[in-house]
Amino acid sequence: MHIANRVIVTLIVLILSTTPVFAHEYKAGDLEIHHPWSKAMNLGAKTGGGFMTITNHGTEPDRLINISSDVADLIQVHEMKVDNGMMTMGEVPGGLEIAPGATVELSPGAIHVMFMSVKTPFKEGEKIKAVLTFEKAGDIAVEFKVEPANKGDDGHDMKNMKM
Repeated sequence: MHIANRVIVTLIVLILSTTPVFAHEYKAGDLEIHHPWSKAMNLGAKTGGGFMTITNHGTEPDRLINISSDVADLIQVHEMKVDNGMMTMGEVPGGLEIAPGATVELSPGAIHVMFMSVKTPFKEGEKIKAVLTFEKAGDIAVEFKVEPANKGDDGHDMKNMKM
């Protein structure tokens, strides 16, 4: 292999190995937040969801205790579950614990961020700036990438949702 070809191959390997920049990850203390995202919203919609994966690489638990952003008047961590055959959703009391060594996935149809009284519906391709506040790691500024409205749909019928 000629030296020029080796240089090109090396450059390609270096470019491909920089995926954390493209992977949309954030770190603070022992916590790693992977790919915060939200769904595009319909015109006139006032609530939106936020999703991500949080990993605690430490030996002590941490807790997500607040989320703030200029895009909504109220933001909470919500949990969806089935109770006596009825799907319910409500705020996770006391914040969301991330146990040591654990990964918590916030996803559609499960634990998720709930943006309420959204000022302007989220549009695909936008980035929503927010600050996640943890008990131990403190504030972590993130951006939720707005994905297509149908991303992560699992076929749940929301007609019987009790909020």
